[in-house]
Amino acid sequence: PVAMLRVLRRRWDAYKYRFVPWLALNLRRKRRTLRYVSESSQDKIISDEDVFETLLKIFKALFINDFSRQAHIFTLLPELKCKYLELLTVEQKQSKLNSYNHQSQHVFSPEEVLFNTLGFTISRDRSSLVSAGTGVFVTKGFVPKGTVVSMYPGTVYRKHEPIFFQSLGNPFIFRCIDGVLIDGNDKGLSRSVYRSCSRRDQLGPFQMSDESWLTAALQNPLAVGQYVNNCTHDKAANVCYQEFDVPGHFPLELKQYLPNIVYSHDIESHPRCVVLVTLRDIKQGEELFSNYYTVIS
Repeated sequence: PVAMLRVLRRRWDAYKYRFVPWLALNLRRKRRTLRYVSESSQDKIISDEDVFETLLKIFKALFINDFSRQAHIFTLLPELKCKYLELLTVEQKQSKLNSYNHQSQHVFSPEEVLFNTLGFTISRDRSSLVSAGTGVFVTKGFVPKGTVVSMYPGTVYRKHEPIFFQSLGNPFIFRCIDGVLIDGNDKGLSRSVYRSCSRRDQLGPFQMSDESWLTAALQNPLAVGQYVNNCTHDKAANVCYQEFDVPGHFPLELKQYLPNIVYSHDIESHPRCVVLVTLRDIKQGEELFSNYYTVIS
């Protein structure tokens, strides 16, 4: 019994920095972890247009970096190859053309692409909070206030959709303002469900979502937001969650970098994403901390 209690205590120490049980026990006495907005339409740190432009910028850079791996898409839509070649400088264009023909392209890591595009990198590491497990840090560069610094990956469930079994022992379920849930667990049943939905929605050579966040080799280096820990009395929040519905005109070829997929494919709706936006300037070496709970007043 003593050994079992110790195991449960260790699990709780890590679990309490995540969502549901921690909130239930600390909602009244941890007022600093709440964020008040007068209505959901005002729950925006930056505009949806700014989020859209940031995602386009980094996804286009990732796509160009993966140029030699997009042959299956270019075969179907050759005009896309011309479109993205035109985004390169004359020097880069020549390099890409040569590498495409001679298989000698220098490919940057996704983290390097992130730094070259947005001026920072982030990564998972042991949290500075005792017993909190994994956290997310700015490992290189500088992140200005009002910047999309990460994304919350996972399967998106509407209110009535089945998530009970996936939720058992799962500290990675995010609740949106409208009751939509995002399961950001990269293990077990949650992992299997995401993979199944992602492959179900694939359109020929076009992937509708990114599966790489389920692995150690991230294709989208922003997709680590589920590991951002909640703020504490000593560690104030420096990022905040912001919901973003992907518009219908989002480029088809860039959806392969979206780390979210809807559970049900029989509905016509804009896929839900959640991004993390900085509340202040964040320097290299700092850990990200967020408010997990939003109150609509």
